Amino acid sequence: MLDTEMTGDVPGRDTLPSASALDAETVALIRLSGVIATGTEPQMRDALVRAATECRPEWVEEVVLQSYLFAGFPRALNAAREWRRISGRRAPATDEGEEFGNAAQWRAEGEKTCTTVYGPFYERLRHNIRELHPALDAWMIVEGYGKVLSRAALDLKRRELCIVSACATARQDRQLHSHLHGAIHAGASPAEVAAALDSIADLLGADVSRQYRQLLTRVVNR
Repeated sequence: MLDTEMTGDVPGRDTLPSASALDAETVALIRLSGVIATGTEPQMRDALVRAATECRPEWVEEVVLQSYLFAGFPRALNAAREWRRISGRRAPATDEGEEFGNAAQWRAEGEKTCTTVYGPFYERLRHNIRELHPALDAWMIVEGYGKVLSRAALDLKRRELCIVSACATARQDRQLHSHLHGAIHAGASPAEVAAALDSIADLLGADVSRQYRQLLTRVVNR
């Protein structure tokens, strides 16, 4: 969720495959995540209409929920409001995210999920974030990786591909670097991560899209 200031990438040419590596449902989720992060309201409505026809509604709701970590509450609330209108689905009466007595469980699950995402960079991440502020470290693990990203309704690989999209469209290069690694650590192939970037190429523009494809190539070639 936050960068580890990873260095030492080996330059490489962009020879990764393109967009056919992902199914249409996953592409719709990835585009939705990127649009929630930075898109206009018409773009968000279009992305939600597409998601309503191509995606499992439970998965769409998880992408909307996790977007507050990367796009903030205003955009997450706007997306949730439009999703209720477009999908016609009512909110559940209760949700595990209300149960703050689960904080110890969220911490344990968050540490496990964060370890998966960051792999060999996990300890350095925890040190670096705690140096910024101990509250940020605790919130990252309990709130971010535990309460939100460890929810069972959407698999971690798709969550990470959606996070890649949100970070890319928001031009958050340090976090993007970390989550390109994270998506691969969570089980995505390099071709699938490349396809995620290709699926939002029109949102990024040609120059930025090329830059991020090259960044992915360096990540893969480390």
